[in-house]
Amino acid sequence: MKKLLALLCLIVAGSSFAQVKMQGVVKDSIGETLELANIIAINQETNTLESYAITNDQGKYVLSLGKNGKYKIQVSYIGFKTIDEALTTQEADINRDFIMSPDNSLDAVELTYEMPVTVKGDTLIYNADSFKNGSERKLEDVLKKLPGVEITAEGKIEVEGKEVSKLMVNGKDFFDGDTKLATKNIPSNAVDKVQVLRNYAEVGQLSGVQNNQDNVAINIKLKEGKENFWFGDITAGGGTAPSPNDELYLVQPKLFYYSPKYSINLIGDMNNIGEVALTNRDLRNFGGGFRMPSRTSGTSINLGDNGLGGLTNIANSQEVITKLAATNFSYSPNEALDLSGFLIYNSSRMRTREDSYIDYIEFEDDPNTPIDESANIPPDEKTEQTGREATNQFLAKLSASYKPNVNNQLNYDLLGRFSKDEEKQNLFSTIVGNTNQVDTASPFSINQNLNYYYTLNENNIFAFEAQHLIKDEDPFYNALLVNDPTNNDDPDNDAFDNTAEGLGLDRDQFSYDLNQDRRVKSNQLDAKLDYYNILNAKSNINFTLGTILSRQSFNSSIFQFLDDGTTIEPTPSIMDADGNLLTTENDVEYNFSDIYLGVHYRFKTGKFTITPGLSLHAYSNKNTQYGETLFDDNFFMVLPDFETRIQFKKSESLTFNYRMNTSFTDVTNIAEGLVMNNYNSFNYGNPELQNSLSHNLSLFYSSFNLFNYTNVFAGANYSKNIDQIRSLTNFENVIRTSSYFNSGFADESASLFGRVQRTFGKVRASLRANFNYSKINQFVQGTQSVNESFSQTYTPSIRTNFREAPNVSFSYRYSISQNDQGTNTTKFTTNAPSIEFDAYIWDSVTFLTDFTYNEQDNGEGQKDIFKTWNASLSYRKNSDAKWEYSLRASNLLNIDSNVSNGAGNISVFSSETFIQPRFVTFRLTYTL
Repeated sequence: MKKLLALLCLIVAGSSFAQVKMQGVVKDSIGETLELANIIAINQETNTLESYAITNDQGKYVLSLGKNGKYKIQVSYIGFKTIDEALTTQEADINRDFIMSPDNSLDAVELTYEMPVTVKGDTLIYNADSFKNGSERKLEDVLKKLPGVEITAEGKIEVEGKEVSKLMVNGKDFFDGDTKLATKNIPSNAVDKVQVLRNYAEVGQLSGVQNNQDNVAINIKLKEGKENFWFGDITAGGGTAPSPNDELYLVQPKLFYYSPKYSINLIGDMNNIGEVALTNRDLRNFGGGFRMPSRTSGTSINLGDNGLGGLTNIANSQEVITKLAATNFSYSPNEALDLSGFLIYNSSRMRTREDSYIDYIEFEDDPNTPIDESANIPPDEKTEQTGREATNQFLAKLSASYKPNVNNQLNYDLLGRFSKDEEKQNLFSTIVGNTNQVDTASPFSINQNLNYYYTLNENNIFAFEAQHLIKDEDPFYNALLVNDPTNNDDPDNDAFDNTAEGLGLDRDQFSYDLNQDRRVKSNQLDAKLDYYNILNAKSNINFTLGTILSRQSFNSSIFQFLDDGTTIEPTPSIMDADGNLLTTENDVEYNFSDIYLGVHYRFKTGKFTITPGLSLHAYSNKNTQYGETLFDDNFFMVLPDFETRIQFKKSESLTFNYRMNTSFTDVTNIAEGLVMNNYNSFNYGNPELQNSLSHNLSLFYSSFNLFNYTNVFAGANYSKNIDQIRSLTNFENVIRTSSYFNSGFADESASLFGRVQRTFGKVRASLRANFNYSKINQFVQGTQSVNESFSQTYTPSIRTNFREAPNVSFSYRYSISQNDQGTNTTKFTTNAPSIEFDAYIWDSVTFLTDFTYNEQDNGEGQKDIFKTWNASLSYRKNSDAKWEYSLRASNLLNIDSNVSNGAGNISVFSSETFIQPRFVTFRLTYTL
């Protein structure tokens, strides 16, 4: 850390060498200071922007100029005459105030050079060209260089610590606002302005009656000449891998068309090198802009995810073949009607390999019992797993927005999601032996959304929102395990025998061919009607009448294929907590309803905006199994919430929020028959599960100071969960069986996070820190214990942003993760420095390289190291050239695997994941 700080000081000192500081105050003609006035200094010799500043709330500014130079100083402010002055610096600092005169003319202000950053109300506008140096290729390369903007490791955009919820291009949604598709595909040379829309309200009629301070959107303004013309690029390439039989290829067309009336975006990708704009997990989380009407009601019901949610991350695969075809369109036949939609098809094929070691934590019935005498310790297990995954996903959406006038707005959305997934795995366990597994699923869902907003008059606003979801999931699982039927009575026979006997399987087979067929159907309506009454300029009251109606059905069956090809349905000898024999079938119907009435009062006083509220809920849930009603309950609940916001300045605020939430489980957790997650994990539900209750508090501070370009955000969260649904887990060797119940022990979690970012001339430094604590009660082998985990992460970083010189970005991640389970304590320490370098040479050659070193220490002297190094070299004759030639290399060190360690609630594990080898590709890109 000391070396890092020394390096920071050295860079900052170097960036300020031979500098003259010019500072002062900007006022109007009557002596009032002007906040957010723009001051720029143009170097007269090079005719380039030397320095710029924006005045703070006291009208102060600071410019950094070179010694013995000639500059043109320009001061501008909306409604005032622009000031132009010539200035010659010597070696002494300069103090200079400016007095601005009103300008009543309607002529636009002509600036000699555009300000890199300007502010208009809640909109922060970045001039993209001011931050480019020529090495950028996609939108994300530009965004990374903007002060206050950050691209996370997951590819999401954060502005002032808040995740960007929507991204638009020329005011039109780009794939319904998905940020990752935009950052990975929109060409950087098409970007003129990046407009950050803070306090963003999707419905203008509600902007004055709702708290939108957490909503941030980005609008990308295209350069002149990009409208009414196709633009984008087409990339094709090939290469070689270490194996002579592997031929690498990629084809990536990315084309865009924008006009005032309509737009079309086409994105294609076909390659076998693992480069994808959207991963399988990204597509599964692709919401299409849908938001639940009941999201702020205090009620949540979990419909579950019964597809193949465990598909491997592409970065952890040995081989990846992907195909992506996506198109997005918008059409405005007139000023009142907007039509839009998208189609996305994604196909991927992956080959995986992972070796793991699992050390199960000891759970003794009697704490005084010596560990070596306890019968409740699952044995340590080593596994070797290879697999192949295939997934095909299709998403389609159609949206319509009708705004005949400022008082009426009608929105309709239809989203369909279809997929076909298959995962085949061969797993060898030192405990169970060899197992072949096959998972398949072909789920689909159809989501509809209808919103209507009506303004009766300036004091009365109505808003109706309704969403209907139909979801059908059909996962099928097959496991083939070895068995020696001639040796069933040998206690040293394979570990699955006792489980097979408990399940009631036919043990006179040369293999256990175990199967499970499941079907989960969900039908849910979520709707609410809001009425807003504006009492005066500083207060309004909101009444909400809403409902959630949900119906789920669940059917499952476990069966065994015999060696002669016939099937049987086993009869288990396993008993539940009440001593009843479990079945291997489920036939469940679960009905849930919530009818609620909410009221919120919002008022402003001074710097405070206070919003207290509560909602009264009438709940009903009923579950029927095998045609018999096992549980039927109706009850009332009051859920309060409270929010206070202090607006210290235009760009500095503090927000406190408290909310009480209640959560209801999905149908699979109340099914009283056995459900097989996989061959070594079974569970059965509890038909009388109740809802859980949580108290949630958060505090968030945000400040973006354009005077000294310091961005600070910090937050704290605390949550206490009561009657949380927990599982009681019992082990038979490494094979577990779990049942669900409402825990009488409260679980708690707390987190602190923050980031400080400061720009020093051409250098930007930042420090991010995160702290997380959780206390979870768990129940294993009939024993209740508390699992406490604590993690802390620090990430300092430095980035330069020179226009004429190479740029470097250095970051260092230091993290400690500790897990305490009774007398068992695990602690992992990670040191991960990384560096990125980019250089734009001779206005034609771009060189990029990045290197990451990751070292993890398990606290017992074992250190695992993982290194990645990538590089690329590109040639483009000039910035306007149509053709670009590139040579790219990934995993230059040819690292074949990544070792990671971790700890869960019941085990400590270490895994070695095998990854793609070194790839070298040559690419040819044509720019439209």
